[in-house]
Amino acid sequence: MSILKPGLEERYKRVKQSLADDELRFGREPGSVFLLPVSKTFGINALEEAVKCGMRAFGENYVQEGCEKIEYFKKQHPDLEITWHFIGHLQSNKTRPVAEHFDWVQTVDRLKIAQRLSEQRPADMPPLNVLIEVHISDEESKSGCQPADVPALAQAITLLPNLKLRGIMAIPAPSDTEEGKKAPLKEMYAIFLHLRDELNFDIDTLSMGMSSDMAEAVECGSTMVRVGSAIFGPRDYTKKE
Repeated sequence: MSILKPGLEERYKRVKQSLADDELRFGREPGSVFLLPVSKTFGINALEEAVKCGMRAFGENYVQEGCEKIEYFKKQHPDLEITWHFIGHLQSNKTRPVAEHFDWVQTVDRLKIAQRLSEQRPADMPPLNVLIEVHISDEESKSGCQPADVPALAQAITLLPNLKLRGIMAIPAPSDTEEGKKAPLKEMYAIFLHLRDELNFDIDTLSMGMSSDMAEAVECGSTMVRVGSAIFGPRDYTKKE
């Protein structure tokens, strides 16, 4: 029995309710913002309990860890439909296992990565859903495509046969003020609308907002929030790749 029980279920319900409250407060359609639980660094026991709580999608940051979890659930729960999102920085030498295991990659930041993912996607799997990671804040430690370069990369991705461009994502720099949180989120929403409404890209996903800025992200137009610690609790990074 996992030590997370019953805390995990309670936290998950609390986050879901908070998200529903935010949708109502900011005039969003109920259920229009997808909640992606981020399970990086948490083991199989935690994911088993997460599944019992109703979670059917997970975000993973580390290639080996994520692939091992996917293989486990394929073997132990073959009838369970789980959607797996890769949300970590992706190096070119690790694209193959990601292309072979995951359903989404949210961190495509350059054409080389996109090309390798398309080339390495198995023929018997559906196209890989991808988001362009946008370098929306001036942080040297963060990856991402520069905002001005997003349209060109989006166009190139649409020409790759085994990828499906779904939208954009970002990890804004932390801020202690509400306006500091909102500024990059508003910029991301503007980029999303430009791609969708002015350049006519067939996209539907704006992935932004985490435990610390979920409400602001919902207010600013996010369609997917990535929440980890508020659901799973504090992380132990000592076992990461």
